[in-house]
Amino acid sequence: MTGSDRRVRWLVLLIRLPASPSKHRVAVWRELRKVGALSLGQGVWAVPDVPAFADGVARATELTRRVADGEAITLEAVGKGAEDADRFQALFTAARSADWAEFLADCGKFEEEIAKEIRIGKFTLAELEEEEQSLERLRRWHRDLTARDVFGAPEAAEAGERLKHCVAVCEEYAERVFVILHAADEEPTP
Repeated sequence: MTGSDRRVRWLVLLIRLPASPSKHRVAVWRELRKVGALSLGQGVWAVPDVPAFADGVARATELTRRVADGEAITLEAVGKGAEDADRFQALFTAARSADWAEFLADCGKFEEEIAKEIRIGKFTLAELEEEEQSLERLRRWHRDLTARDVFGAPEAAEAGERLKHCVAVCEEYAERVFVILHAADEEPTP
């Protein structure tokens, strides 16, 4: 999709929830954040009207109406002109850029963690399993971000490369763990 494509339709959600209990407000907010909805103000959210967002919007609406006993209204919208459409798309892409920046930072933490384990010589199956779980979390996060980054934030390509690097770092660590554990198994017992 391009910025000037006025055919980009948006779903605008108007959410009104009772003040208490606050757990319902938090649950709806988390669902909308999880799907990548753009907050436009208190109780007003927007997502591109594409299939990638349909399930999340349905879950947020369901939570609002049935669980929280609130009100949810969904409207279809387009920018009034090309400038408005471009601005709305830019806001959405900026939010995805922030998501990608957070992802990239977590990739860095993952790489630092493995470097630390190598530095201190911690080559255990338990540690390897923990690192593989962290890598799987990064993979799921990347898949989710890719699905909702419908306009292609500039950081997406770097994130894909960084994930590949994380996979390679984890594979190298796994190889070291297995070599060391295998060598320990072959040592003669006194």
